[in-house]
Amino acid sequence: MHDNSEKLLLRDCDAVRIPSGDPMRLLKGASVTITQALGGSYTVATSEGLVRIRDVDADALGLEPAVSPRGANGSVSTVPVDEGAVWTQLKTCYDPEIPVNIVDLGLVYDCAVVQTEGEPARVSVKMTLTAPGCGMGPVIAREAEDKILGIPGVGEAAVEVVWDPAWSQSMISEVGKMKLGLI
Repeated sequence: MHDNSEKLLLRDCDAVRIPSGDPMRLLKGASVTITQALGGSYTVATSEGLVRIRDVDADALGLEPAVSPRGANGSVSTVPVDEGAVWTQLKTCYDPEIPVNIVDLGLVYDCAVVQTEGEPARVSVKMTLTAPGCGMGPVIAREAEDKILGIPGVGEAAVEVVWDPAWSQSMISEVGKMKLGLI
């Protein structure tokens, strides 16, 4: 969609260096090239290397945010939340360097939805990364939490990064393997 499109930033915005996960600030007028635009996050090449820009800063790239923020009053509905909706939402989270979502990469190990009638749901997810020490782990986990919180009826979301079992390519779904050219 926006792959390899050059942009001048319309305003200052926060970004995260790939793969270290270190925060940085990009300044208005900086030239960037979008190398991956999936699930509402943007991997861009800058003069300082690859960085990720969050969906909330899409307007700095001259784009519309992909995810609608919660209502202005911050209230959360109590509609029932189906676990399938969480898995669907997690499929909109992408590794910043691999064009496959975290579910099809086999990074999500567990998903649980706990909801008492008349209350917002609490969602907990256990996921891993392709490599221990990846600085992008907290960034990907935060994005997953933000997206889960965007599901109507979800009041709390917690994404825990775990290392057992260790991730391997055998965990990639057939869809993911096809996208990566592994089958």
